[in-house]
Amino acid sequence: MSRPAQILIAGDDQRRAVRLAEACGARGYSTAFARHGAAALEVALGDVPDILVAPVDLELIEAPKLAEILRANPRTQAVRVLFLGHDQSAARERGYFDDTISLGAGAEDIALRIEAMLAQRDRIDAVQREADAEQEVQGKLAQIPLTDLLQLFHMNRRTGTIELVRTEAAGREERGALVLRDGNLIQATTGRVDGEKALFRLLAWSEGSFAFTPGPVTMAPRIVTPTRALLMEAMRQIDEWDRVKESLPALSGRARLALPQGEVPNAVHPVTQEVLGLLEHHEEIRDLLDQSRYPDYQLLRTLQTLAERGWIELLRDGTRGEEGPDEGLFDAAGQRRLREWLQASRPRDMAVGDAKLLLAAADPGSARDFVSLLGALPGMRLEPEIAKGAFRGDDLLSVGRLKVDEGIGIEILHVPTAPEFAACWPALAQGALGTLLLVSQPVRDREESLRPLIETLSRSAPVRLFHVVLLRKGERLAREEVQASVSLLDESSLFLVPLEEDREPSSLLRTMLARVLP
Repeated sequence: MSRPAQILIAGDDQRRAVRLAEACGARGYSTAFARHGAAALEVALGDVPDILVAPVDLELIEAPKLAEILRANPRTQAVRVLFLGHDQSAARERGYFDDTISLGAGAEDIALRIEAMLAQRDRIDAVQREADAEQEVQGKLAQIPLTDLLQLFHMNRRTGTIELVRTEAAGREERGALVLRDGNLIQATTGRVDGEKALFRLLAWSEGSFAFTPGPVTMAPRIVTPTRALLMEAMRQIDEWDRVKESLPALSGRARLALPQGEVPNAVHPVTQEVLGLLEHHEEIRDLLDQSRYPDYQLLRTLQTLAERGWIELLRDGTRGEEGPDEGLFDAAGQRRLREWLQASRPRDMAVGDAKLLLAAADPGSARDFVSLLGALPGMRLEPEIAKGAFRGDDLLSVGRLKVDEGIGIEILHVPTAPEFAACWPALAQGALGTLLLVSQPVRDREESLRPLIETLSRSAPVRLFHVVLLRKGERLAREEVQASVSLLDESSLFLVPLEEDREPSSLLRTMLARVLP
């Protein structure tokens, strides 16, 4: 009879530990407990667990440090860690097979994540047995992510070639290849690119199949960066990509300079310099990605930043590429973050409802213009009277609901800035994702009318304010000019949104909404 999975639950929250133990017991898992990090280390060394569940801020030895200690010990290096709560140190120390979940997640949700981690471990173990037998290994990327596969081959010093294939939404077959020598990546190819750029592109694949063929490799290395460093950087980029990909330019779109050639500022950052140079010869975003020597993610972020500054235009052209969402604005990662945030902010026995986002405009015209933009977003349903054009821009009302997934959405509420509504502002902002402050030019004068609201909300903690500057036809404005004029809480809270029909506002709204998410 096989040994039941052993789950070590660490932390001083006894109620959570008991509930989680019950959920694990219902699945046939065995559980052990430790009140702090030192006790968890002692228990793990005595009876090695399959999964360690621990809050990031575990007492005596914090969970990221504890995970590092366990991985350094040959006896416990296979232990997988489920971090409770998100923290930059946890992200740095997270092993390839570790995972994170919200600190406020319920016992059943944590148990489901444990179940998924154990199932993934079993699939990886099966791949390792085939590789140990020097057999060709085949599988699906949906079951074994490529980062996990490469980590496995790296630890076991495999030599050979991994062939990858997937079918894009348009039905076109896409192929790639990774070459390993003694577990180290030495070459990657896909389409017209190779090396590290191709590697990062392939590591973003979540669907498709792989086939590893063992055998000698004689080619000169094209990739020289240590494999572990590459995979850790890839995991960081994938996490960030999952968080903001719905806000990045569409891969099927185009970009062009918005300024006359003689007015293009001298760029200091090398990525910006390269993008501006490439735009003299290319408009298709896919061509820009292939021609650039920088990773796709970095280039797309640069394009988005240049569009926000008004240096370039992002043009509508066809549908989003496969890496974008099929419908709506939010991918699975964004949906999960919002749901976990909603769960953490409500009593355990209360059903999760919609989130709330406030709009406040310096003038009624800006409110009406922005609501018109919102109405064109995928998943946005305006209130019937608003959709009919009855919105005056100076009344307190719900503008509509933005769908996040089948169960939750974001209610968008317009808040008047007139003094008679001042007593309502703190109560309306309570529990909201944030407040969008809408202004048009002249920015400094318009922003003054918002100052009482800004000062009132800033005295309410916590508060998140996002400035949205609406640019009408022919208007151009540098971010630096606006930052000198408005009451910014931080640089990331500013968005320049064009109102011209031939400009592309939707990608900027995607960026804004991605940052609004918790």
